[in-house]
This record gives sequence, structure tokens and C-alpha cells, in this order.
Amino acid sequence: MDAPCLCTNAVPWDAPDDEGCRALWDKYAMPEHIRGHSRAVCAVACHVARCAEERGLDVDVRAVRAAALLHDLAKLYTIEYGGHHGQIGGVWVLEETGNYAVAQGVTHHIHWPWDPDPACCLLPLAVIYADKRVMHERIVGLDVRCRDLMDRYGKTEAIRERIRASMEQCRRIEERINNYLGTDLNACDFDSGRME
Repeated sequence: MDAPCLCTNAVPWDAPDDEGCRALWDKYAMPEHIRGHSRAVCAVACHVARCAEERGLDVDVRAVRAAALLHDLAKLYTIEYGGHHGQIGGVWVLEETGNYAVAQGVTHHIHWPWDPDPACCLLPLAVIYADKRVMHERIVGLDVRCRDLMDRYGKTEAIRERIRASMEQCRRIEERINNYLGTDLNACDFDSGRME
């Protein structure tokens, strides 16, 4: 199945800057540990976006940055009240920013239901990949992150199977991004700074 047409790397809507993202963190009472996790996810996702930009590819680094910073905006809400934090967060981001691409990155940061083609959908793929590389606030390899998810959440075989499927999808995304950018993301230390 092809990705929807709004999934382009060129984003025609203005994405929120760091100050705007922090304001949304405050408005939706994002806890500090989730903010720290989001900053680390942002470092990885922005590294991917900047690599694409350096190669002259069509990407909006500011939109990737905003989606990464906002990807867990609804996490606390869903812990307290239930629901899917990606979907709820995506709706909130769309309502707050009007930016469909950033909202899509938030909505789909857990699972990408289409072909993972970075040529058309680098923004959400960079956020999915980055989220799977960050354990709490620390950037780790995919195998370390998979073990962490299994230890914390793998209470049933059905949950363990979803975690395995999610990590397998992330490995495919990593391979596709590596091929697209001509890089090896495993060789990167992602030292690209924090929010200012």
C-alpha cells in the first residue's frame, strides 16, 4: 500500500520551533522524564534529517525536530485515562499547529502502516527510528532497546510478538534510511545537541 500523499519530505506548513514545543509540553503537563526522552529522540531524528539535508534531499528539518519533540505529548494522558498516545497526541498537535506532517510524525511514531520509503516519508520514519533508539534518555542500539521493551512490557506472548514486529519494522526502516542516505546509522554517536 502506498503512503498517503501528505507524506512528503517538503512541509508546506510552518512547524513549531523549540519554544512552541516547550509551550505545548507545559500545556499538556508532559513530565520531565518524558521531556528528556523526547530531547534524545530529537537528537537522533534531527541527525537523520540533517544527513538528508546535507545530501541535498528534500526535507524540513524543523518539522522533523518538532515531531520528535512532540511525539510523546499525550503519554501521561493515556497512562492516566487510557487510549493510544500516538493517535491522541497527533490530534492535539494538528489542533495546536495545523501542521499535518508534524501531526503524522506524532501519530505514527509507534508503527508505520505503509511501505517505509524515506524518499517520500522521511519525517515519520526518522521519528519512529529515533524513538526505537532511545531507552529513557539514553541513545542505545536496537537490540538493547528491544531487550528493554521486552523486560518492561513483554508480559504476554501477544505483547512480546508486537514488540518483535515493531523492532523488525524499525530494522527495515534503518536499512532503508541507510540506503537512502548512503550512511550507517549504527556508526553515528548522534551528538547533535539539545534544545536551546
